Amino acid sequence: MQNKLKLYGFNNLTKALSFNIYDVCYAKTEREQRDYIAYIDEQYNSERLTKLMENVTEMIGAHVLHISKQDYDPQGASVTFLIAEEHMKPAPLPETILAHLDKSHVTVHTYPEYHPDTCLATFRVDIDVATCGEITPLSTLDYLIGSFDSDIITMDYRVRGFTRDIEGKKLFMDHHMASIQDYIDPKTLERYDACDVNVYQSNLFHTRMLLKEVDLQNYLFNTDIYELPPKTRLKIHSDLRREMIEIFSGKNIY
Repeated sequence: MQNKLKLYGFNNLTKALSFNIYDVCYAKTEREQRDYIAYIDEQYNSERLTKLMENVTEMIGAHVLHISKQDYDPQGASVTFLIAEEHMKPAPLPETILAHLDKSHVTVHTYPEYHPDTCLATFRVDIDVATCGEITPLSTLDYLIGSFDSDIITMDYRVRGFTRDIEGKKLFMDHHMASIQDYIDPKTLERYDACDVNVYQSNLFHTRMLLKEVDLQNYLFNTDIYELPPKTRLKIHSDLRREMIEIFSGKNIY
């Protein structure tokens, strides 16, 4: 308690962004499914995720106080950042990394999994960015979307608490907000079907996005599309689309 950070003119609003992506792949054999999970686990290990989150904290103008990271067996990884707005000299980072911020935090978790009955494998990434004060994590959306191959994206943004203006009036929102989509590059939005579910009275905003076009070759792990007969291609395309639609809808449809 002796090393408290001194705060001045503090804005008490808390702004939280939850960013969730899914990447779906077709792997026809159990061996290919395991190889896909291993590939994803290596591509998105805690070291790479740490670098991505360091870029996010830089974008929101925060300074990392502490980082915690961990790879898991059989698969998956987690990284947590504790961040500050003030520039302070960070302590040496341990080999297991967890990051702490004095006014906010950033976390990322990965969840690779596969479905043996449908030959489909899914890679999910959850990222949470919470800030206090005038900083909003919405400015990181284009970077986050561009950092992953995302078939489905779900995002939640919530502003909690209140601050006051110079006359003492309570402010429950300190910036105009109509939709999360307003913070995403229009060229990115063109590639997706997007819908909103917003509760403006509660400063709660939700957007989900589904990739419009499915290029089958991009979803075949270690398989060339021309090795497959036309009927098989159609079946795989149908299975992929059904999986994406159910994840996008958040319920079992088929």
